[in-house]
Amino acid sequence: MTTATTLGDATFFLNMTTRGEDFLYKSSGAIVAAIVVVVIVIFTVVLILLKMYNRKMRIRRELEPKSPKPAAPSALDPNSNSSQQPTAVTFGPADVHVETR
Repeated sequence: MTTATTLGDATFFLNMTTRGEDFLYKSSGAIVAAIVVVVIVIFTVVLILLKMYNRKMRIRRELEPKSPKPAAPSALDPNSNSSQQPTAVTFGPADVHVETR
C-alpha cells in the first residue's frame, strides 16, 4: 500500500508494505542483543556467587583450629586401633642398566 502525503509544496510517498519476514529481519538484531545481555548477566551472577563461596570457605579454613592428621590404620587389619605406621616398601632398580662413559 503506497500513500501519497503532501506537506506544503513537497509530496512524500510512504511505502506501507510490512511483511512478517521484514519484521523478523529487523528484530533479529535486538533478539541477539537481548540473548547476549542475558548470558552476560547470568555469567556475572555465577561469578559473584563463586567468589562469595570461595571467600567464605577460605575464612572458614583459616579460622578452624589446626589439628595433626590422625594416624592411618594398618592395611592388614582395618579394625586395628593401634597407632603403628605401615611399613614402607622400597623398590630397587634391579633391571635398570646405567650406561657409564
